[in-house]
Amino acid sequence: MLNIKVGLIGAFDMLKFKNMAKDRNKTIDAAKEKEIVGEFKINQNAKALHPDFVELKVAKIIDRSAAGAKTFVFESLNGKALPYFRAGQYLSLKLKIGDSFVTRPYSISSAPSEALKGRYEVTVKANPDGFAADWMLNNLKEGDVIESSSPLGNFYFDKYRDKENVVALAGGSGITPFLSMADAIKDGAENFNLTIIFGSRSEDAILFKEELEEITKATNKVKVVHVLSNEEKEGYEHGFITADIIKKYAPSEYSIFICGPEAMYRFAHDEVLKLNIPERLVRRELLGVTHDVSKYGDYPKDSLDKTFKITVKQGPKETVIDAKASESVLVAIERAGIKAPSRCRSGECGWCRSRLISGEYYAPKENEGRRWADIKYNYIHPCSTFPLSDMVLEVPGEY
Repeated sequence: MLNIKVGLIGAFDMLKFKNMAKDRNKTIDAAKEKEIVGEFKINQNAKALHPDFVELKVAKIIDRSAAGAKTFVFESLNGKALPYFRAGQYLSLKLKIGDSFVTRPYSISSAPSEALKGRYEVTVKANPDGFAADWMLNNLKEGDVIESSSPLGNFYFDKYRDKENVVALAGGSGITPFLSMADAIKDGAENFNLTIIFGSRSEDAILFKEELEEITKATNKVKVVHVLSNEEKEGYEHGFITADIIKKYAPSEYSIFICGPEAMYRFAHDEVLKLNIPERLVRRELLGVTHDVSKYGDYPKDSLDKTFKITVKQGPKETVIDAKASESVLVAIERAGIKAPSRCRSGECGWCRSRLISGEYYAPKENEGRRWADIKYNYIHPCSTFPLSDMVLEVPGEY
């Protein structure tokens, strides 16, 4: 037989509730005064792990010319530890290119343990259609200081979300977050099984080939399969990363992580669908915004060659700029020399969130990362929005 005690109810409980604030204030008043000196430790830790920005010095540049890339080794200015990160996260680098102020996200290719030594590494590959990548490759030199965000993004292993076995599909410089993950597994900072299926044009164009070989020798939890598109060689798969190749090397249960250029995402999307894997087990690194918006079937093709006027309001300042329909609103803003907040440049993080006062636009569905309330109350992400008319836009000041 259960013996359950029930407290008094009614007027007595209401009286206790009424006196609760009075009793609490009595306790506070009776406590001894203690002067708070300095800053709370928890606030110090928060600032160290998540600063608004960090200044980084280019300590070394590693030429990877065979793959058309360079690795930039950044160090903290004071030699102290940099904000720690999860393997797979990225930095948003702030660059002053001519009269333009731009940001670009780059995955951190070094191990998380390197941050404790005051070091990050990012690897940048040449991009004939790009703007910032080629500028960095041709202009950034040792000793230069740039500003960066702290580590960002959700492209990392989570044991509560992902399978213990991860199959990583990488293309070109898309290997960088997986190199960081592999290093973290080797160091014991991460604990999962990683099979990297890595697509490259040719054997001599493989990024981090020697580094990956060293890691696979050091731990049996990391495996690497190379797929060459332009060469047939013994010991390598040939062609593109297809569903058949994935099935050949994947374990029985696994999550898929994808990182690579836009063309690879398009191809991999269809191949992964053939595997009948639940969407929740497929993770994609920041897709970025397309270089060819006209390829979307719902894009109004008659707007493609037009140029519109965008009135950019930042506090009391108002600037009218030209904006091509084929480029994102953010690119137009940056080209005009206006400092505007941005980080992921993929429609995901919301850092560039701005209020649209008037005008029409197109936003690719794959980059639609806005909240329902933002859509309802006419907020856009300029990084993934293309103008279809003249616009008036209220843009936050740079953070």
